[in-house]
Amino acid sequence: VVEAYKQGLRPAVGYELNPWLLCLSNYRAWKAGYHGKVSFLKKDLWKVNLSDCHNVIVFLAPSVKPALAAKLLAELPDEARVVAGRFPFPSWTPTSTLGQGLEQVWAYDMKEVRRAAQSSAEGNPV
Repeated sequence: VVEAYKQGLRPAVGYELNPWLLCLSNYRAWKAGYHGKVSFLKKDLWKVNLSDCHNVIVFLAPSVKPALAAKLLAELPDEARVVAGRFPFPSWTPTSTLGQGLEQVWAYDMKEVRRAAQSSAEGNPV
C-alpha cells in the first residue's frame, strides 16, 4: 500500500482481518513517514465492494486465487489493473511481470483478462 502511494496511486487503502498484520501494516506506514497518507482497514476483502477500484494489489495464497478471480471479474471496471505478488492467477495471462522468485509480481489488465475469458468461453484460441 505504501509503495502504491509512492507510485502515485490514490487513495492507497489496504484491507486486512488479522489484527496483528493490521497493526504491523500501520506501524510500517508510520515508520516510513506515510501515516495519514495511506489507510489500512479491518475489513473482509470478500465483503468489500471493489467496483470503484482501478488498482488492486493482492498477496494471497494460491488456494484463494480462483474465488478472488471470480470476484475481481465481477466487480472491477475494465480500466482496472490487478497486481499479484508471490503467486499468479492460474487462469489469467499477465500483461507484464517483474522480478523473480518470491519477489515476482504479475500485472493483469482487466479488459484483457475479460477478453481472454470471453474468447475461451466461446471456444476461440486466445
